[in-house]
Amino acid sequence: MNKSNRDLLVLFKEELMSPQAIEHEVEMLHELLYAVEKIENLVIAHEVINLNRYKIQNQFNIIRNTIRMKELKPFIFLNNKN
Repeated sequence: MNKSNRDLLVLFKEELMSPQAIEHEVEMLHELLYAVEKIENLVIAHEVINLNRYKIQNQFNIIRNTIRMKELKPFIFLNNKN
C-alpha cells in the first residue's frame, strides 16, 4: 500500500506506549482512512441535492462527478446520508 503524504495529529490516552506501538497505531489509522477515502465508498455514503431542479440524485456517475468538482455550482449540495 502506498503511504500517502498527510499530516495526522494522533492523541493517545496511554502515556507509556513504545515507539513501535505508536507506529503500529498510526499505520492502522492510515489503513482505515485509505479504505474510507476510496471514491466508491464516498459515492455510497453521499447523495447530491440539486435545488435548481428540486431533485435528490443517487446515481453513481452524478455523485462521482460532483465529488470530483473543484467548486460546486450554486444551490447544489453534497449530502452525507449518515
